[in-house]
Amino acid sequence: MSNEPTHFEDILKSLENEVERLESGDLSLEEALAAFEHGMNLLKQGSDALQKAEMKVEKLIAIHDGAADTEPFSSDSNSDA
Repeated sequence: MSNEPTHFEDILKSLENEVERLESGDLSLEEALAAFEHGMNLLKQGSDALQKAEMKVEKLIAIHDGAADTEPFSSDSNSDA
């Protein structure tokens, strides 16, 4: 599809819309399969966007610290904050 969202927030909103459509139970089998496939594609796009953001954060940390190596991103680092 040429109208695919490119920003993470738009991808997430589109994925939420597909989930709502599937949960409504109003789709035919073919429509449900198409919505599921589209949702899986959106999931991949969102995952890729998050991975790119993670790599950028690691690079920025390395530049800020003046280190040659990056620090791995940890989703648990803010759990105590």
